[in-house]
Amino acid sequence: MYQDVSIIGGDLRNAFLSQMLWNKNRKIFVYGFENEKSITQNNNIIKCNSLEEAINSTEIIISSIPFTKDKVKINMPLSVYEIEIEDFIKKIKNKTLIVGNIDSDFINKAEKNNVKVIDLMKMEELVIYNTIATAEGTIRIAIEETNKTIYDSNILILGFGRVGKTLAERFYGLKANVYCEARKDEDIAWINTYGYKSLWLSELDDSLEKFDIIINTIPEKILDENRLKLIKKECLIIDLASNPGGVDFEKAQELEIKTIHALGLPGKIAPYTSAKFINEIIEKII
Repeated sequence: MYQDVSIIGGDLRNAFLSQMLWNKNRKIFVYGFENEKSITQNNNIIKCNSLEEAINSTEIIISSIPFTKDKVKINMPLSVYEIEIEDFIKKIKNKTLIVGNIDSDFINKAEKNNVKVIDLMKMEELVIYNTIATAEGTIRIAIEETNKTIYDSNILILGFGRVGKTLAERFYGLKANVYCEARKDEDIAWINTYGYKSLWLSELDDSLEKFDIIINTIPEKILDENRLKLIKKECLIIDLASNPGGVDFEKAQELEIKTIHALGLPGKIAPYTSAKFINEIIEKII
């Protein structure tokens, strides 16, 4: 049985997703894509004239990843309209809402309105798939923003979680000298097993000056003023950690160290592929 779906807001991933979810036995209703031609010119997709129409047409509502950037409005970069979260909550009573990166405060409010909330970014398989686009996007930034090859560059990856593992594997494949910082014995063991060079956090300060590129995945201020002073000016720092990031950006600018806070790379670098991964998961859910 195919259930109809409403997609409200989001970036190009949701635009592609709307077309992937459509079939002759399922209707797709959309709202918040007025600036996206692939939606406006697709006769199979039903374009709603109001938020209420989109909500009332189905029991399943898909929205943005991330759901919001300011905790006030839904993330709708392809729309001419804005939707305030407080208003949205009241209108989706008794529905199922599928989104990404949603905070506990919203979930609590939604549950009071009998809304079932599914956070896609809590699903391990999607988080792992997203590391692929994140790694490829990071490599593109590294190539475009430096005047050296990846080959034989000294690259430090801070954190050896899911993103860190994929980054290390990709850069290692390009013949970079890959160093990985970790704090757990088992992570250090895996780093050494894969053939990378391991660094304990306690050893970091003594090694920072030799790196050409530093990539941070840790969502805490690990590159503070003191550590930034140990980094050479020619080094490129790419921070992948969610806001506020893991770098003292103001101090990095004062020290003339190029720093890029690269957020949301899957949606920017590979929206179509990211939508395919999301589609697979949503089909299982519904």
